[in-house]
Amino acid sequence: MKFAIAALLLCIAAQAHAYLNVDKAEDAFPLVDNEGKAAILLIDDDSPPGLQWIADTVSRDIEKVSGVRPRISNHLTTEKSPIIIAGIVGESRHVGALASRLKLDLTTTASSWDGYHIESLNDGGRPVWLIAGNNLRGVEYGLLDLSEKIGVSPWYWWADIPVLPQASLYLNGDTRIEDAPKVQYRGIFLNDEAPALTKWAKKKFGGFNAKFYKHIFDLLLRLKGNFLWPAMWDSAFADDDKQNAELAAMLGIVMSTSHHEPMMRADVEWNRYGKGPWDYAKNPQNIYMFWEEGAKRYRDKPAVFTLGMRGQADTPMSENQNIALLEQIVADQRNILTSNFPNTRIEDIPQVWTLYKEVQSYYENGMRVPDDVTLLWSDDNFGNIRRLPTDEEAKRVGGAGVYYHFDYVGGPRSYRWINTVPLGKIYEQMSLAYRKKARKIWIANVGDLKPMELPIDFFLKMAWDPESFDGRSADKFLAQWSSRMFPGSDSESITDIIKTTLLVNGQRKPEALDSETYSIINYDEALRYSSLLATRVKQADDVKAVLNPNLHDAFFQLVEHPLRATQAVFELNHQLALNNLFGAQRRAEINGTAQSIREWFARDGELTNIYHEMNNGRWDGMMLQPHIGYVHWRNPPANLPPAVSTKALVEVADMGVAVEGSLDWWPAIEFRHEKLELPPFTRFGKKSRSVFIYNRQASAFPFSVTSKDSWIVVSQEKGVVNESIELKVTIDWSAVPERKAVSGSFTVVGTGWGGAVINVFAENEGRDGFGFMEGDGVLSIEAANSHVAIEEGWETLVQHGRTGKAIRYLPQHRNNGSKVTYPVHFAHKGDFPVYIEVSPTQKFNPESNLLFGLSLDDFEPVWLSALGEDYLRSWENDVLNNVRVIKTTIHVPESGQHLLTLWGKDEGVVVQKIIVDTGGLKPSFLGPPQSQFKQKEK
Repeated sequence: MKFAIAALLLCIAAQAHAYLNVDKAEDAFPLVDNEGKAAILLIDDDSPPGLQWIADTVSRDIEKVSGVRPRISNHLTTEKSPIIIAGIVGESRHVGALASRLKLDLTTTASSWDGYHIESLNDGGRPVWLIAGNNLRGVEYGLLDLSEKIGVSPWYWWADIPVLPQASLYLNGDTRIEDAPKVQYRGIFLNDEAPALTKWAKKKFGGFNAKFYKHIFDLLLRLKGNFLWPAMWDSAFADDDKQNAELAAMLGIVMSTSHHEPMMRADVEWNRYGKGPWDYAKNPQNIYMFWEEGAKRYRDKPAVFTLGMRGQADTPMSENQNIALLEQIVADQRNILTSNFPNTRIEDIPQVWTLYKEVQSYYENGMRVPDDVTLLWSDDNFGNIRRLPTDEEAKRVGGAGVYYHFDYVGGPRSYRWINTVPLGKIYEQMSLAYRKKARKIWIANVGDLKPMELPIDFFLKMAWDPESFDGRSADKFLAQWSSRMFPGSDSESITDIIKTTLLVNGQRKPEALDSETYSIINYDEALRYSSLLATRVKQADDVKAVLNPNLHDAFFQLVEHPLRATQAVFELNHQLALNNLFGAQRRAEINGTAQSIREWFARDGELTNIYHEMNNGRWDGMMLQPHIGYVHWRNPPANLPPAVSTKALVEVADMGVAVEGSLDWWPAIEFRHEKLELPPFTRFGKKSRSVFIYNRQASAFPFSVTSKDSWIVVSQEKGVVNESIELKVTIDWSAVPERKAVSGSFTVVGTGWGGAVINVFAENEGRDGFGFMEGDGVLSIEAANSHVAIEEGWETLVQHGRTGKAIRYLPQHRNNGSKVTYPVHFAHKGDFPVYIEVSPTQKFNPESNLLFGLSLDDFEPVWLSALGEDYLRSWENDVLNNVRVIKTTIHVPESGQHLLTLWGKDEGVVVQKIIVDTGGLKPSFLGPPQSQFKQKEK
C-alpha cells in the first residue's frame, strides 16, 4: 500500500498544473497537516447553491483521502489557521476583500468563460489557498481540480477507482494557475441507451431521475465539462423528474436536446402530450404550442436551444427537401424565444442548428439560419467529420461546433457494445475542427457512458485545451491515464493492453467482424492478431496478479473486460474461419474448431456475467448490447451463435496435406493432375512457409519427408500425426546463387498412394540495396516510419489507423510541397500497381479534394485525391475497414535503388500505408506486413 500511495503521489506530481507537495516543504500550504488538522473552506453565506454543493463534495473528498473533513465556513475568523477561499470574481465578498488586501489582479479570470484562478498566498501570516472563478463553473472546476490532485479520480464513482489514504496533504506554496477552456461548450450525449444503461438505471435508481443525473453532473464537472444532451430513447429529462432540470441549473450544467429534438422538448414528449401528426406543414399550431412549453420551462436555466426539425425517432423530416418549410420552422422557433425571453436579445439566447445527415444537404443547397445561431457540424457516425467551416463561415457570430460519435445505431453497422475509437483518431479529427474554428460546441455521443470512460476523458480534456495536444499526445495521455487509474501498477503493460485492444477494434469493429475479415491463409494475418491478443491476455493476468485487490474491479472494467471481450469475438470468428477451411479440406480438426467456437461464445456470455456480478452487482445491466450475429446494420435480438460444421470420424488413418497461401489440399488436387505449391521465397520476403500434414479420420499415422534439393530445409523429416503437424520450410540461401531463381520440391509420404509433392520456388535477388526491400513480390511501407524523416507540414499520428500509426498533411505557412521520402529497393522493373491506404476522411472543406502526390525518383508526382473515385459510393466499405484505398501505378525503369516520395498539397490527408504490387500481392484484410528495412552500409 505504501508503494501504491508513493506511486500515486509521484504520478500526480507529474501532471500539468500539479501542485500536490510530496515533500511537505516549509512553505507548502497545509490542506491537512501532520497533526491531522484540516484547512477551513471559506465561501460566502450567499454563495450559489451549486457552489455550496461542490464545496461540500470537495470537503468529503478530502475526508476520503485524509480521514479529516474540512469545516465549511461563511465567516473569516481572526485566527491564523489555513483557509481555502472559493468564490466567483465580482460576486464573492471574500474573494474581493482578499484581492483588495493583497492587490491581486484577477481580471484575466474575470473575463474568461469558465476560467479559474488558483493561487497559494499569505494573508498577514495566514496561509490562503485561493480558488476564484469567472462564473459558478469556474469555481467548481478549481475546487474539483483540488480533489483530483489529492487522489480522488473523476472516475471514482463511475469506474470504481478507489481513493488511497494519505494522512497529511500539503500543496505547493508557489502555486499560481490561471486556466480557461478553449471550447465554450464541452459535453456528452447519452444515447442508444437501451438495453444496457436503461436497465441498469432502472434497477439502481428507478430510472433516469435526479438520483441518476447527479452522478452524471458530478462526472462532467470533474472532467471540466459543462454541456449535456440527456438520455432520450424512452425518457424525457425535464418531464420524467422535475428535479433533473433544477439540479442541472443549480450546478451550472448547460442543458440542450439532441439534434432532432427542438426547443428543449424530448422526442418522447410528443408521444405523451402532442396532438396530431408530427408534421409542421399540416399541424403547425399544435407543434408551435408544444415548443413554446420547452422555452417557458428553460427561461431561468442555462440552455442551448436546438432549432430545426427532423422526423420522430431520428428520421428524416420528409422524403423530399422542403427548405422553405424548414426556414419557416426556424423563424417560428426564434419568435417563440423572442416572446418568452422579453428581456433578452434573441442574439444572446444560445441556439444551435445541427447539420446531421440529410440536414447538412439543406445547408449545402442554400438554406441559412441567422448569423447568431451556432452551426453544429457532424461526423459520418464513424468518426470522420463531414464538413467544417470555410474561412468565410468561420466569421459567423454564432460560431461552429462538432457532434462526434463514439457509439452509433444505423448503417452500415451499429456499434455500441465496447469502446472501439482509438484516441489518435479523436485527436486527428477534433484538432482539425479546432484549426477550422469549430470551437463553440464539442459534444460526443457516448452511448451508455460506461464502456467509453477513456475516450470521454480524452475528448473533454482536449476540448478544454486543444492547443496542448499534438500527434503524439494520445500515447502520453494513455500512459498518464493508466498511471492515474492504477497507481502502483505496471502501467506500461496496462497501456500496451489498452492500445492493442483499441488497435484491433479500430481495424474493424466487433459488430462488423466475421469469419472472412482476417485472412487465415495469407500473411499469417489472423494468426498474428490471435497471438497478439493472447499475449496481452497473459500480460493482463500478470498485472492483475500483483495489483492492489482494491483496484481489481476497476481493472476489469477499464482494461481486462475490453481485452477479453475483444479476444472472445475475434477468436470466435477466427475459429469459424478455420472451421470452414477444415471442412473444405476434410480435416478431422474441424471438430476441435467447432468446440472452440462454442467455448468462445460461452466465454463472451461469462464475461458479461462477471461484469454484472462484480462488486455485489453494482453494474448489473451494463454491457448487454447484442454484438454477435449481425447480418444487417441493426443488431440481432440477442447474441446468436454461428452455425458450425462437424465431422463423424472413423477409426482409420487418412492423410491430407495443405500448404500456406492456398485452399487446395492433397489428395483432392491430384484429381486435377496438379501439385501443391508454396508461395515463392525471396531473399527479403517471409523467412519460412508452412505445410500442414493432417488426419482426415481418427487413427494416427507416421509420415516422412524426402527431397533431392538440399537448399530446401524442412523443420521435421518424420513423425506421427494424430490430428495435425505444421512443418516449417525455409531456404538455405547460401546454396542458391545470387540473382538466380531455382525450383524444386519435396514429398510427404504417409497414407495413400505415392504421397503429396510440394513444389518450392526461390529467387535470390542478391544482398545489394538498402531501405525498404522488395520481397515476395511486394513492397509494403507503413507511412509513419521511424526509418524516415517527417518534414514540417506532415505530422505523425499515434494510435491511429490500422497499423497504429499514420501521417497527415497540415500545411503551415503555405508550405505546400513538403514531402516524406522513403528509400526503396526494387528487385524488378516495370509498371506496377500502387495501393495507398488513407484514412476515410470526408470532404470537410467543400473547396478541397484532399490532393496529395506520389513520385519515384525525379519523375513528376502523380496527384491523387484521398477521396478516391467516388467516396460517397465507397463510404460503407471505407468506414467498416477504417481505410480508403487509392489506386495508381508507378514506372520503375530499372531494378535497384530508388526514392519513393509522398508530396503534401491539401490539408487533412492521412496516409496509413503504401503497397506496391510487383507481382506477388495476395488477398487479405490488412495487406502484407511492412517490408524488411535494410540500413545503408557505411
